[in-house]
Amino acid sequence: MAVPKVEKLIGIEVYSTKSKGIGGVIRCYPEDFIVEEVLVDGSTARIHGKESHVLSMTPAPKQSYLLCVLVKRNKDNLLAIEAIAENMGINPNRIHIAGIKDTKAVTAQHITIDGVSAESVQRLKIPGVEVYAIGYSRVKLSPSYLLGNCFQVTIRKIGRTKTSIEERMHKILEELERNGGVPNFFGHQRFGTVRPITHLVGKALIQGEIEKAAMIFLAKPSPYEHPESREARKILWETGNFKWALENFPEKLHYERVMLRHLAKKGNDFIGAFRRLPKKLLRLFPQAYQAYIFNKFLSGRILSGLSLNMAEIGDYVVSLDSLGLANPKIYEIADHANLSELNEAIRSGRKKLALPMVGFKHKLSKGIQGEICRKILEDEGIEIKDFKVRGIPELSLRGGVRPAITLLNRFKINEISRDETDQRKWRIKLTFMLHKGSYASVLLREIMKPRSPIKAGF
Repeated sequence: MAVPKVEKLIGIEVYSTKSKGIGGVIRCYPEDFIVEEVLVDGSTARIHGKESHVLSMTPAPKQSYLLCVLVKRNKDNLLAIEAIAENMGINPNRIHIAGIKDTKAVTAQHITIDGVSAESVQRLKIPGVEVYAIGYSRVKLSPSYLLGNCFQVTIRKIGRTKTSIEERMHKILEELERNGGVPNFFGHQRFGTVRPITHLVGKALIQGEIEKAAMIFLAKPSPYEHPESREARKILWETGNFKWALENFPEKLHYERVMLRHLAKKGNDFIGAFRRLPKKLLRLFPQAYQAYIFNKFLSGRILSGLSLNMAEIGDYVVSLDSLGLANPKIYEIADHANLSELNEAIRSGRKKLALPMVGFKHKLSKGIQGEICRKILEDEGIEIKDFKVRGIPELSLRGGVRPAITLLNRFKINEISRDETDQRKWRIKLTFMLHKGSYASVLLREIMKPRSPIKAGF
């Protein structure tokens, strides 16, 4: 089955299911894509949970963090945090999250804020953002506290009969179950769907080509973005005039303008311009290229006919904890002596096949998967040592492993009904839970199989 070109650009070259998709469109409205974060202790950040939390908290002890729920609508995660920090008059680094959430969605997540009161949070007034305090914590949030996310997704504008939708859904879910789950690709938002360049910036940074990285981020146009943005980027690409760009780039290109303000004053200080960006965003660039390489590794395995739910000689196999989360630091390499034992552990749900997340401190798989990995890196013109980034060493990536497949938890079809926005079409409402690091869009592409992910709302 043909994969859209825009997905091949981010390393996703194949579907894991052969059944036909249902089509349709996601994210017609932010409320069509609801995300609620779940922590390892079972705490769930609720979209409509404010009324259920009545604060009766004692004053915060020294060195404690205010634990809150952040609900945002159609808002970039990092921009929301910056807005909260600016509103409170604090450094954004005092706000900590467990994971980044979708922009085109309504999302609820936990945050901790260092050294502020519940009263100061209650005074916040930010469009599209709501924060409510739920207690104090002696530790700040980090990804290690994240279990996963619960999703409520509405797919609209499905031009098939209700019976056809039901039959296709049944076949797709049956295939995913036979395969052991959903291929653990990094999803579209990791790279940008309308303008998938994050990994290209990362590759240039990894290769030490800092000016090239800056120009890709600032000026490489995309045929899918707003014409005003596209035209401004095109002129900058042709002229290299940063002062003109600062005056003419649309205000909505916030991070581009942050870099342009620096370059308009300091000419060719591209490293300095990158360092003006939030650290979380800056690190996303090399991480996106690492993710792109992982997607290529995973695509290569599927295309070669190798199982995602069984190890071959030379494969990495990662252990799972009691919650089903992979521990990337506890892994083995399959060999003739342990292959049978490892595959039995995979079948019983105690372990998972894993593929390398390339980095300067981590070796590739061996065996057939190793050959796939080496060929991909050779085609990319990249070596493992390149992930020790010259010029901006804080962006260096050590590497590791990532499960090749992710389990689909609590999946339910809640409703198949006429789409109220177009009575000729149908809509389907789904709920499911995915563990951290896994993407709803990867599951949805298997279900929908869109000809154009951009038009389909990805």
